[in-house]
This record gives sequence, structure tokens and C-alpha cells, in this order.
Amino acid sequence: MTTPATGSGSSLVVSALHARANFGKLLDRVEKERRSLVIEKRGTPKAVLLSLQDYIRLAAPEPEILRIIGEDAERKGTSRLSPKQIEREIRAARAQIKKRSC
Repeated sequence: MTTPATGSGSSLVVSALHARANFGKLLDRVEKERRSLVIEKRGTPKAVLLSLQDYIRLAAPEPEILRIIGEDAERKGTSRLSPKQIEREIRAARAQIKKRSC
């Protein structure tokens, strides 16, 4: 039986038997709802199932500078540039630097 904890984004608690019988559905739910899943055996928590996205966030948190750069790119709209557009921008910036140094 699944027993949700209180609060948004909280963990779901399920028995190991329920997890084994419903693993595919629970995988989908963990990913879709961005919630962790605590698996209990005989009433004792034994493991946690996380979405891959949440695991990466916990295992390798984004450095503060990358978060700031990402937010700046979103604000300026540069996060939507294609690789070709980025290459053009780099070439143009390098050409300007070269002109200044001559």
C-alpha cells in the first residue's frame, strides 16, 4: 500500500513487496511527480528511489557560477541559440578583438 507523506514534493513510502509488484508504475510516478520513493521492508526504511534528474542534482550540485550564467542566458535569450549561431557569435567577437589589437 502506498502511503504518501505530507507536503508537496514529499516522499512516497511503499513496502518492498508493493515496489516489486508495481516497479514500472512507481518509476513513472517518481519521474513525473519529482518525488522520492522510500521503500520499506517490514516497516523499516531500506532504500530510496529517485528520478535521475534528482539524483544528478544531489550527486553533483550545480556550481553557483553556472546557475548565474544559466539565469543570465535565459534572461537575454541566448540559451535558445543554435550551435551554428553560437559559432557565428564567437567568430564575430574574436574578429572585434583582433581589430582592436591591431
